[in-house]
Amino acid sequence: MKHIDKLNKLDACGEAVRFAGKFKSGQSAWDNSVRGDWMLWLVGKTSGKPMSVKRKNLVLCACECARLALKYVPKGEDRPLKCIETAEAWARGDASYDDLIKARRAAYDATASASASFASYASYAASYAAYEAAAYAAYAASAAYDAAAYDAAYVTKTLKECADIVRKHYPKVPVVRVEK
Repeated sequence: MKHIDKLNKLDACGEAVRFAGKFKSGQSAWDNSVRGDWMLWLVGKTSGKPMSVKRKNLVLCACECARLALKYVPKGEDRPLKCIETAEAWARGDASYDDLIKARRAAYDATASASASFASYASYAASYAAYEAAAYAAYAASAAYDAAAYDAAYVTKTLKECADIVRKHYPKVPVVRVEK
């Protein structure tokens, strides 16, 4: 199966490769995936260079996923939301890269000042969505997953919600070009 070969060449995690192997095509695996973190990873691997239009579309998608974790941020702690909003503004061309970096640092500081709780992981999700603006791979959904690490039902629900968000932005499985 070609889609499995491509995933292996991209160094996809073994669990994702095994999941995709249950399907005859990459599109079928994409359509049935309930792991938004895996999907964001693949989009990140195929969405072009940092600062490109394709990358900015990914930032918007990652921000939408990161917003799922905001309900765990303590009332009055606005740095994670501000970070997501700044990343979204940057992706639309309404904020500078310097604005984005400042917002990311503030969200990261919120993570560092929070205890090892859902709130700290939510802050991390926001910070990582902003980082995605210039970084290579997307893991905002993974951060949302971490936010609920102790609640398996929430993890499953959140990853499925992230998968639905990713499919909304990317209905077709990303084209994987692998050097021969």
